[in-house]
Amino acid sequence: IDDIAFQRIDLRLATRLLAMADGDTVRATHQQLATELGTAREVISRALSEFQRRGWVEQARGEVRLIDRPALQNLIQNPER
Repeated sequence: IDDIAFQRIDLRLATRLLAMADGDTVRATHQQLATELGTAREVISRALSEFQRRGWVEQARGEVRLIDRPALQNLIQNPER
């Protein structure tokens, strides 16, 4: 509950993507990710769009491909950056 209430959504999303990845692919819709993380689909869509803009992920229908795992791990480990 503390994670949902107090941790930033970008950190929660990065953590969940890394945990769900089968190889470099996460097979989940934005709605599924939103439900798991306790937020709105639109919030997930914005966060994933930012991750894609930074070159960390690529999005396709029903899946997210992890392009830069180290960047996602760095976000989790160094959230102030």
